[in-house]
Amino acid sequence: MTVTAGPLRVGVATPTLRAVLARQEWVDRRVTLTWYFLVLNALTYFSGLSVLRIPGSIGKLVTQGSLFIALALALTVNRKLIIRPNVFLSLVTVMVIGTIVACLQPEPVGTIYRTVRLIIYVVTLWLLTPWWGRRDLLLVRAHLKALSAVMVSAAIGIFVDPPRALAAGRLSGIIWPVPPPQLAHYSAMVMGLIIVLWMCGQVRGRATAYVAIAAGTLLILTHTRTALLGLIVALIVAGMSLIVAKPRVRRLFTIAATTATVAILTASEFITRWLARGEGSGQLSNLTGRTAVWSALVNSPRNRFQEIFGFGLSNDSFNGLPIDSNWLASYQSQGYFGVAMCGIILLFLMITSCFQPRGRERALALFITTYCLVASFTEVGFTNATIYLLELSLAASLVVSSRYMSTS
Repeated sequence: MTVTAGPLRVGVATPTLRAVLARQEWVDRRVTLTWYFLVLNALTYFSGLSVLRIPGSIGKLVTQGSLFIALALALTVNRKLIIRPNVFLSLVTVMVIGTIVACLQPEPVGTIYRTVRLIIYVVTLWLLTPWWGRRDLLLVRAHLKALSAVMVSAAIGIFVDPPRALAAGRLSGIIWPVPPPQLAHYSAMVMGLIIVLWMCGQVRGRATAYVAIAAGTLLILTHTRTALLGLIVALIVAGMSLIVAKPRVRRLFTIAATTATVAILTASEFITRWLARGEGSGQLSNLTGRTAVWSALVNSPRNRFQEIFGFGLSNDSFNGLPIDSNWLASYQSQGYFGVAMCGIILLFLMITSCFQPRGRERALALFITTYCLVASFTEVGFTNATIYLLELSLAASLVVSSRYMSTS
C-alpha cells in the first residue's frame, strides 16, 4: 500500500494542478483583454481621417462602446466583486464625487454622459485591483502590447499613404486616426517602459534596441516636443532610482551624456530647427497660441460654485479651442477642487514610489508618474476617462504589495 499510494496521489494531483493553471491563464487573458478595451476607449476618432473610410458614428461607437465591454469583462473575471482598498483609487473616487457635484447645476446632456462614463471607468479600475501588484507585471505587459498595436497601425499607414500619414510634416495614424500628440505619447511610453525594463534586467538588449529604435523613430516623426521632453525627464528620474544598484544604468547614463554632448556640438542647428517646428518667436512665446486660450479661460466669468466645482466635464475645449493643459482643463471642468485633486494624486504617487524598495516596480512607477506630470502642462486627461488616468492607475498598481494579490 505504501508503494502504490505515492503514484496514486501524484496521478490525482497532476490533473488538478493543470486545471488550476489553465483557469488562472484564462483569468489572466480576460484581465489583459479588459485592459485592451480600456486603452481602446481612450483612443479618439475623427471621421474622414482614416483610409478605411469608417463612418464617424461607427468609429465613436467602437471607442466609446469599448468601455462598456471592459466593464462587462471585469465583472466576469471578478464575479465576487472583490476589491483591494487603496489610497490612489480612493482619491480618484473623491474626484469623481466632485464631478457629480458639478452636475447639480443645469448641465448639457454631453456633460452628464461624460460623468457617467467616468464613473464606469473608475468602477472598472476598482474591479481590476485584485490583479494589482503582480510579480509578472501582467498589467504592464498588457499596456505595452496595446500601445504597440496602435504604433504598428501608424507605421503601416506610412507605407499605405505616405503623404497623408506625414501631412504637415507630422506623423499621424491613418489606419485608425490617431493625432500626432497622441501617437507621440504612445511611442514615448512604449520606448520608456521598455528601456526601464532593460535597466532592471527584465528584457534583453537586442529586443530593447529594436523596440526603442522603432518607437523613437515614430516619436521623432510626430514632431511632438512635449512627449520627447517627458520621455527624457522621466527616464532620468527612473534611472536615478536604479543608478546605485545597476551598473548597466551607469553605463547608459554615461553613453547618453556623451551622445547628447556630441549632438549639441555638431548638430545644434538641426536640433533647434526641429524644436522650433517652423514656428516664429511669437508662436514659441505664446506656446502656439495656448496662452491666449488659457488667459481667456482664467478670466471668464463664473460664480463661486463654478470656481470651486467647475462647469462639469467637457471635451476639454474653451470657446471651440483646445485647452491643452490638464491643470486649466481641470479648473474649467472641476474648478479648484479638480486642480487640488490632480495635485494630490500626483504627489501621492511620487511620494509612494520614492519610498518603495529599489527595483523595477519603483522605477516603472516613477517613469510613468514623471512622464504624466511633465505632459500635464500641455496635455489633458487626468480628470476624465483617458489614457492618462489609466497610466496613473498602472503606476499605482506597481507600488502595491503582491502579497494581497487575488487569483480568483
